[in-house]
Amino acid sequence: MSWELTRRRVVRSINSKFIFDRIPLLHAVIFIIEMGIIARLASRYNAYFDRRPLLTTMVTNAVLGGIADTVAQTITSVKQRSNNRKLVRGDSISIEIQDFGKKDSRGDSYPDPRTLATPFDFERLTRFMAYGFAMAPITFKWFAFLSRAFPITKTSAFVPALKRVVVDQLVFAPISVGLFFSVMTVAEGGGRRAVALKLKDMYLPTLKANYIVWPAVQIINFRLMPVQFQLPFVSTIGIAWTAYLSLSNASEDEALSHENVAPYSPNIRLE
Repeated sequence: MSWELTRRRVVRSINSKFIFDRIPLLHAVIFIIEMGIIARLASRYNAYFDRRPLLTTMVTNAVLGGIADTVAQTITSVKQRSNNRKLVRGDSISIEIQDFGKKDSRGDSYPDPRTLATPFDFERLTRFMAYGFAMAPITFKWFAFLSRAFPITKTSAFVPALKRVVVDQLVFAPISVGLFFSVMTVAEGGGRRAVALKLKDMYLPTLKANYIVWPAVQIINFRLMPVQFQLPFVSTIGIAWTAYLSLSNASEDEALSHENVAPYSPNIRLE
């Protein structure tokens, strides 16, 4: 019991530290570590790619997916802390201000919600990084197929690039959107019903958002980027996209949990 109490207090202490009184310190430290790793990869990317192209792509994709989820978790934490402060100001919480610091039935103190951030979810981070790592070979092979099927030459560049985008968006994008939500739901512990509910609520809105963002990105990618940089390029642009997916996935999990669905807790482009 004493070890568990100590662990909770340490975790609470870490999650009560902020930068500029807004950004959770733990989230920021993890983000800086991830950026350091990606900076190291970027500085020697060509050398790594020449020796082990697929592994380099997989590791890069995993780290970029982690960055995206860290950004999403930070946004959620900042919003949650702001909401907690509003609740305290409005006297809408069940624990009165004077109760902060008192002991609960386990001997622990009630936390002050004004000082707490949403704890960093390392399991969620691991899921996103693992998904990016596993999807990289598929996307790598897909881009290679598009390059062979629609070769770009000095005399013909825009039309083949446009064909690649059309095929990518009509074939790969719908599959990847469904695959993302299905895999994430299963990884979070959900079954068939949870997968069906997630796809019912999230598939079409996400696919529509995909068609707003990705055709223009892929035109630039297929038209201007060398093959070895195509996957890192879309993964870098995809940080914002994957953060959106992560937020969407998490918000849907929360909504379903309120409906007493068993909890199972971001191109889909962890590419």
